Amino acid sequence: MASDPCDDIIGEAKKYCERGTSGGSSDTGGVPGTGGITGGASDHVKDLANSLIKKIGDLISPKDAWAPSRSDSVLYEPFLWLGQHLAVAIFVCVVVVCGLTAWQGAPRLKQMGASTGWTLVAVAGMASIPGAVMLLNKAVSSAFTAAFDSNESTLFGAISDDFQHGTDAGNPLVTLLVISALVVVLAFAALVFMTRQIGILAFVCMAPLVLASLARGGDTTAIRAWAQRLLGLMFAPFALLLLSPFVEFAHGSLVLDTLLLIAADVLMLRMIFHGVPYFGPKVARATRGWVERRTPSPLVHALVRAGAPDVYERENAPRGPRTVDTPGRAISKDRGVLFAAYGINTPDRSGRLTTQSAVAKERREASESATRRQQLREVRQQYRTTPRPPTTAPAGPPNNPATRRRPVTQPSAPGQMPTP
Repeated sequence: MASDPCDDIIGEAKKYCERGTSGGSSDTGGVPGTGGITGGASDHVKDLANSLIKKIGDLISPKDAWAPSRSDSVLYEPFLWLGQHLAVAIFVCVVVVCGLTAWQGAPRLKQMGASTGWTLVAVAGMASIPGAVMLLNKAVSSAFTAAFDSNESTLFGAISDDFQHGTDAGNPLVTLLVISALVVVLAFAALVFMTRQIGILAFVCMAPLVLASLARGGDTTAIRAWAQRLLGLMFAPFALLLLSPFVEFAHGSLVLDTLLLIAADVLMLRMIFHGVPYFGPKVARATRGWVERRTPSPLVHALVRAGAPDVYERENAPRGPRTVDTPGRAISKDRGVLFAAYGINTPDRSGRLTTQSAVAKERREASESATRRQQLREVRQQYRTTPRPPTTAPAGPPNNPATRRRPVTQPSAPGQMPTP
């Protein structure tokens, strides 16, 4: 008895081998639904779609983050040491200042008490940040899976179900469109994964330096800015919830599922644009430029422009609508907030556009001005060439000598001519 040729294969390939040997007999004739070549190919396509969907979910909201999960991590421990020593140094400075100005009484005593309490809070918080971020990341991943791939009423669950029970499930062209859309979504999901993981790692590592600012007296301005950006990064995948109301309308049709996947691409690009601090607009616009250079389709250009719109970059103060900060300017602003929490004031610089944005703005305004001048010129030319109706003279008395009135003469003095 010959051994099974699939025994030496492991993993998913073994399942494909067993499926092929069990359904590839000559008596089926390759008829769909009887386990022949067509049925095997259909099963392979479904498995490919399901594996792509699983990989997309793992990339958009992974269970494990790159950030350290423990405070004694090799990557986090140097920042923890620096933050703790910085907080203690600030506390010592506050105690010395309060001791030298003890004659002021209650205000200095109150400041020393606040510094003592907030220093303890800061040191304890530095050690708990990695664990808290890890638990929050797992919660976000579980919630994302429940919202998008838990049953047939969710986005990815509906797509998996439509591969089996959809009205156009047997159409090879539609299947190819859906697989292509899933591959594109996978590419955007990989971009989201890279930007989110790097951002979360950076913000977790800088947490001790931010928390150390509490030791001065409890100024939470820098803490709020840091928490806002970190939470924005972690909850960014839930922007895809905007597609949930349309899942039920697209359920049962793979073509409509493809449209939802294209909308998901736009939302993920917009997610990077708004959700990733500092470098998000740069990454989104670089992706848009890459797509526009390699795709001549105007529809694709419109989609990527919806995900990464035209903006002006500003280096300091805002100038006009739709402007974003350069990465250096954004980091400088947050650094100013952190320095302010430490009591260090940084000077504000005057606002101006970057050179490229200023040139783009001038060209756009010149183009709009030229278009407006051309429209005004056309309106004036049209007004000049339009024929006007002839003007008629007002009706007057008939030109009859018999009925013409004679001028009235006034009596004059003797020796003078009469005046009419």
